[in-house]
Amino acid sequence: MLFKNILVYVDNSESAIEAAMYAIILAQETGANLSVLYVVDTKSVSDLYKAHIFVDIERVDYERDLEKDADKYIRHIRKMALKKSLNIVTEIIKGNAPVEVDKFIKANSIDLLVLPKVSNIRSRREELTSDLDRILRTSKVPVLVVRADEEIWDRFDEGI
Repeated sequence: MLFKNILVYVDNSESAIEAAMYAIILAQETGANLSVLYVVDTKSVSDLYKAHIFVDIERVDYERDLEKDADKYIRHIRKMALKKSLNIVTEIIKGNAPVEVDKFIKANSIDLLVLPKVSNIRSRREELTSDLDRILRTSKVPVLVVRADEEIWDRFDEGI
């Protein structure tokens, strides 16, 4: 088997759902184990708080909203996997996404990382601060970037 343990990293975007769909299809066809990871970006929230953009109560509320979003996406992906009769492992972690993804890969013997498409970078600053871009550039395992494609939706819906 080429890949035994696949990880799909998701955020709160439609392209993350497409990446999860692709990863579910890939795991189903190859017999690989699939893990889904969502990282609630508490580093950015802390940075905004330190820069006095948030007061403490706003920081707490915003972080709670991020956690609710994460839970909503993970529940949706679990339902998608269930429709395909695929058991998956899901995890929501708080922290810095590139750091947490790397830790998860090491701790779970991941041998393929699936990512949603990286958005268009409009500035050098965005390139340096984009979590997806950093995950892509620093991954120690092969990375599959899933581009938005109607064929993914069609293929996923086959047989449901």
